[in-house]
Amino acid sequence: MRQLHRASEVGESFSPAEERFNRRRRTFGLFAGPALCLGILLLPTPGLSDNAHKLSAILALMVTLWMTEAIPLAATALLGPTLAVLLGIANARTAFASFADPIIFLFIGSFILAEGMFVHRLDRRMAFSAMASPWIGSSALRLVVVYATVAAVLSAWMSNTATTAMLFPLGMAVLSELGRGRSHDAAFQRFAMTMMLVTAFAASIGGMATPVGTPPNLIGKGLLLRNAGIDISFAGWMALGVPLVIVMMGTLVAWMLYPAARHVRLGTEATSSVRDELRKLGTMQTGERNVVLAFAVTVLLWTLPGLLALVLGQGHWLTQRTTTLFPESIAAIIGALLLFVLPISWRARRFTMTWGEASNIDWGIILLFGGGLAMGGLADSTGLADSFGRWVVSHVPGAGTVGLTIVFTAVAIMMSEAASNTAAATVVVPTAIAVAMAAGVSPLEPALGATLGASMGFMMPVSTPPNAIVYSSGYIPIGTMMRYGIVLDIVGFAVIVAAVLGFGWIVT
Repeated sequence: MRQLHRASEVGESFSPAEERFNRRRRTFGLFAGPALCLGILLLPTPGLSDNAHKLSAILALMVTLWMTEAIPLAATALLGPTLAVLLGIANARTAFASFADPIIFLFIGSFILAEGMFVHRLDRRMAFSAMASPWIGSSALRLVVVYATVAAVLSAWMSNTATTAMLFPLGMAVLSELGRGRSHDAAFQRFAMTMMLVTAFAASIGGMATPVGTPPNLIGKGLLLRNAGIDISFAGWMALGVPLVIVMMGTLVAWMLYPAARHVRLGTEATSSVRDELRKLGTMQTGERNVVLAFAVTVLLWTLPGLLALVLGQGHWLTQRTTTLFPESIAAIIGALLLFVLPISWRARRFTMTWGEASNIDWGIILLFGGGLAMGGLADSTGLADSFGRWVVSHVPGAGTVGLTIVFTAVAIMMSEAASNTAAATVVVPTAIAVAMAAGVSPLEPALGATLGASMGFMMPVSTPPNAIVYSSGYIPIGTMMRYGIVLDIVGFAVIVAAVLGFGWIVT
């Protein structure tokens, strides 16, 4: 999540050259977006209805603003439906109806649960407990493998930015102790660089494991249901996402961690800093136990319909009843509501979560997703999506499922390097669905490829907040991040395309 408030707690650090690039990019967007919108409005567009023509101009403006981040992403999301009302494309009720879509409440519920983990420091206890394990001993390799695994597991359930922001100080503390008197030690410098890079990379990879792990996942899931009528179950997503994450993490360990850490040994000071942090947390408090309970109930309700379908069959009455009663949005809201009623102190009427704490979730991402759904719905109702899909197909004859999956996965990865992963998914996924439907092939594989590809921004500090956070450590030269990032992008592209084409059917 590019603008999640947790990122500010550590800070996104850019070089002067990158700051100048960002400023010029935003300035360009402020002028190019409106100019492009006006130009499209003034030009004739044969074959498009009047409403589709006007909507295409609005979408061009929104895509430009999203890619350049000239104004906040959430503001751009609100701008689109507003302009649609002002230009007479739809009334306000229709234009803004998507902001109350059930998947919006899946976002809200999962964000509140993640906030509960943060408020009660359950995420820190999980991380410190894993890294204080006696199994690590003096092995730097085991330490960094556990560290990367913690990042991946946590980011499967909470934002990759929040995960990185939480683990970053811990990693820096370990490196500070380990690096005493080793400022010119090439082996230590390589280990430090790798540990920082893996903090960001593992967090981004881990988010692909579940539908709630990263906003692009929920965007893809929501758009497939809304635009194509394809419902991806929580358990089905995990059946594809978890093995994909395991393969990517295995690649990370074999390619980056093992060569960098195999000759580095840990001193007692490096591991004691982790144990000290765990000791400061004390014993598990009531609030933490309440968060675990609420989270466990939510995950059970998320996965129960899929498990019942597997055991009893999709047509069994219990499976159908459970699916009806506990759609994923309701399960998330139930878990979130539990945090407001599970007491920490009944006498003081103090509960696990207050609304002031819950309101710290990233409402901007929720607005961004609502705006994306709104524009997707308008593109469908005005015929713009169908016209655009047929135009693309006419220029790429014979493009089938394989070709479209390859193209849209690659496009999403490239866009995620230049814009936020959320914006990339918002732009590319509905396009993939429209083109696939116009080509007469299933939109599932191209849309899934684009959804997962949008989480692959590894090359630049500006690609994603986790990259910016670890770049601020001073251990990572920009050229090194680009070199490792492009290889990981290529590996991710190959793994995603193979997984989606080979096993994409498993998600439904």
